[in-house]
Amino acid sequence: MNRQNLHIQNARLIDPASGLDSRLDLFVGDGRIAAIGQPPAGFAADRRIDAAGLIVCPGLVDLSTRLGGIEPELGAAVSGGVTSLACPPDSKPPLDEPGLVERLVRRSETLGLARVYPIGALTHGLAGQRLAEMNGLARAGCIGFSQANQPIDTQLLLRAMQYAATFGYAVRLRPQDQFLAGDGVAHDGEVASRLGLTGVPVSAETVATATALLLASETGVRLHLSRLSSAAGVALVREAKRSGMQVTCDISIHHLHLSEIDIGYFDSNARFDPPLRAASDRDALRAAAQEGLAALCSDHTPVDADGKQLPFAEALPGATGLELLLPLTLLWAEQASLPLAEALARVTCDPAAILGIDAGSLAIGSPADVCVFDPTEPWRVTAESLRSQGKNTPYLGYEMSGRVRMTLVGGGIVFEA
Repeated sequence: MNRQNLHIQNARLIDPASGLDSRLDLFVGDGRIAAIGQPPAGFAADRRIDAAGLIVCPGLVDLSTRLGGIEPELGAAVSGGVTSLACPPDSKPPLDEPGLVERLVRRSETLGLARVYPIGALTHGLAGQRLAEMNGLARAGCIGFSQANQPIDTQLLLRAMQYAATFGYAVRLRPQDQFLAGDGVAHDGEVASRLGLTGVPVSAETVATATALLLASETGVRLHLSRLSSAAGVALVREAKRSGMQVTCDISIHHLHLSEIDIGYFDSNARFDPPLRAASDRDALRAAAQEGLAALCSDHTPVDADGKQLPFAEALPGATGLELLLPLTLLWAEQASLPLAEALARVTCDPAAILGIDAGSLAIGSPADVCVFDPTEPWRVTAESLRSQGKNTPYLGYEMSGRVRMTLVGGGIVFEA
């Protein structure tokens, strides 16, 4: 990473954390934000960047990125303006041993692209049988613990929360009751019935959400609920927060835009876990994001062609998302008539606060993790335009607005278009 003293000129600076939205110059030095507006005393720029017509904001922070091949996925991250990302534990092998976590952290640091924050496995092998060594995993670099999409016995979950609360660790759960979900592959509604697909009822999410909230209330653990998909699910979180619970949640960017209708005629690119739900659920998710109840995540899940070129029920769930997180956030802001700073908060300072990391801000002295983008530049989503190894997305062939021109991590230029 080549750190330089940078003077970014003529940009529209948006820093959702401070409410800044103004045309000002930005100065970067020694890997940090050195000044805004006027240069600090004695500042000499190694490079001046004319950002006229562009927006400069904090680098995006993603709450759920599956890496697969680490180098191409981190390359995809910075090309999408993502500078920090949380990696769920359901890699191969799962992140249940300190050595695995240390290797992941070292490899990401060596590459010098996006910052990687591992989420450790809650149980050994994610098998839901015995607790993983959380202390060792935390010392190795894990910033929280999760069971990913795997089930866990309620009694063991209670013990895990008690242990995590004792040491101040965060627990992240993707709430789904596996007994209610069964072998379902689509939302239990009209579309699944018409297509003959086995459904996943909303109650699979709400029963698990209610259980997690009750156990968190009892133990005092820091709880984050990942990738909520239903109106009823976000309503439970809203009520819990109103009662004073310290709980956070996020929503996949795909679920913010798509519904069960987008399955079309068995389009495997629209198979997700949790599934795309009814249009009314999608609208409730948009409202939750708009009010600040939920952050947004890419739920980046690269799947190779063989995993998608199968009948819908047999195809692997998930879609690539890192390079679409920004343009889909911009699209949502436009559709919802939401101030851009407010929309960008859901992918910058809000997720950074959830993770408890020093990111998502342009405050003077903070790490110079910066995204420079053209909000109106069009580009078409194709296999060739995506840097990720995963070309699987329901948006293939669509034209997007919003193109990243430059990404800085720690003051170094890690991507430039």
